[in-house]
Amino acid sequence: MVRLTADLIWKSPHFFNAIRERELDLRGFFFFFFCNPNIISNLCASLLYNIYPSHYWNKIAVIENVGATEDQFDTIDLSDNEIVKLENFPNLNRLGTLLLNNNRITRINPNLGEFLPKLHTLVLTNNRLTNLVEIDPLASLSKLQFLSLLDNNITKKPNYRMYVIHKLKSLRVLDFRKVKQKERIEANKLFASEEAEEEAKRESAKTFVPGEIPSTQDVTKEEQTTAPAAPTPEQILAIKAAIVNSQTLEEVARLEQALKSGQLPADFSINDSDTTPKSESVKQDNMVTDEREANDDETKGGESEQKNDGPAEMDEE
Repeated sequence: MVRLTADLIWKSPHFFNAIRERELDLRGFFFFFFCNPNIISNLCASLLYNIYPSHYWNKIAVIENVGATEDQFDTIDLSDNEIVKLENFPNLNRLGTLLLNNNRITRINPNLGEFLPKLHTLVLTNNRLTNLVEIDPLASLSKLQFLSLLDNNITKKPNYRMYVIHKLKSLRVLDFRKVKQKERIEANKLFASEEAEEEAKRESAKTFVPGEIPSTQDVTKEEQTTAPAAPTPEQILAIKAAIVNSQTLEEVARLEQALKSGQLPADFSINDSDTTPKSESVKQDNMVTDEREANDDETKGGESEQKNDGPAEMDEE
């Protein structure tokens, strides 16, 4: 990071841009010692920015000392920095265009219009504005005609475009699309009352946008609902007992893996008197059933023999 000092402002490139406005270039890079900042051209700066990786460049995190410009510029380019708050501007009566794309802006000074009374173009593409209420301070910019909020999560909120058109009466172009009279009428109808505005703000805060970072509370709730329960000491003893009573190597390996991972097998249940998996209990039930059937067969065989022997004894008598 680098501080936006008066010395940095004086040494930064300034030139007449394509529309013949005097522009100060404070984009997210700092010139190397082998480039003379007093004579370097904007083309050379662009080439350097594209050739060298971003970690070679120092970036501005806070807007400060802008009074060192002495209000001599029509356009200030602060793109590709790490700015979080749009604030700390002195009175700049000449400034008409402010370029702040590719920053981290989340907050805007509510009194911004007092310090930038003639600002007509504001580019906030690819920042971190998320809720409708966050662009309310832009209403203080009475001359604002061109605004870009592309690649901000706020653009995915319900009624985003209608809300911005309603709040910024002088706006002519939003996100590089012309504001039509039909849209103005629709926006005025949609937000005819303060209650409608407040409802839109509340709905914006509730709406989840893909890509947003979930809150810590939400993450904690998800972890609580998805985390599997660890086995109790009784269940661990039951698993060990089931390993001892297992009759196949596959069953032993499966139970040992369950003991290591701390997760019970799907077919494993434990009761006060049951310490074996369901599969084994089923096998034991089958064995008991077979034994009962065998006993029943023997009983039936004995009875039939007795019946057969009865008449024979009578014959002998």
